Amino acid sequence: MDDSRHRLCVALDGSDREWIISTAARLGPHVGWLKLGLEAFTAFGPELVVEVADLGARIFLDLKLHDIPNTVRRAAANCAATGAAMFNVHAAGGRAMLEAAREGATEGSTAQAPKVLAVTVLTSLDQGAVDELGFGHSPDELVVRWARLAKDVGLDGVVSSAREAPAVRRECGPDFLIVTPGIRPEWSVTGDQRRVTTPAAAIAAGADILVVGRPITGAESPVSAVRRILDDFG
Repeated sequence: MDDSRHRLCVALDGSDREWIISTAARLGPHVGWLKLGLEAFTAFGPELVVEVADLGARIFLDLKLHDIPNTVRRAAANCAATGAAMFNVHAAGGRAMLEAAREGATEGSTAQAPKVLAVTVLTSLDQGAVDELGFGHSPDELVVRWARLAKDVGLDGVVSSAREAPAVRRECGPDFLIVTPGIRPEWSVTGDQRRVTTPAAAIAAGADILVVGRPITGAESPVSAVRRILDDFG
């Protein structure tokens, strides 16, 4: 990914369809990826994914699938059929579910199958939240365990905090994709995510694709914010 814009994914989080389409059209030429999440998908369904994909951007469909394997397999096939270039599932669903997601992605695609990522530990969860859930491990330990499982079953990569990226890279190798949310430039507020980092620090830690939302979409000039963040890549 020599062109730094291909390392930037803008999160189009919301349920205002007109805003999503207009923002996608404005930012698509300047970034490598656009992310559509659960809020937008539950409001407008697969048709929105198809429409945004038709604008020329690669779509990261962030639905975090987590169900029994047969259900996830069919849902993964549906994700692939929208034209999304990447989607994710929860690593906590276990080996059989992750394998079913991979198979469904292949079955549902009409061309190249989308990349399938495993979500490790949500960046909104800190140690206290993980303890309350009863996992018995630190967030760092869970991320590495679940990343190793994702690699073992043939998934393309993981979604994880940049803080765990070096450990994931050591464990899973140079070709394993690391997509990192919780990115906040130094000039931005943290918001509701706990484990956050700057763009330059995330790249240095080994992240491949950085997901940025409000620092771009909430800016007075989103295109200028994109350029500023790309400059921050170092």
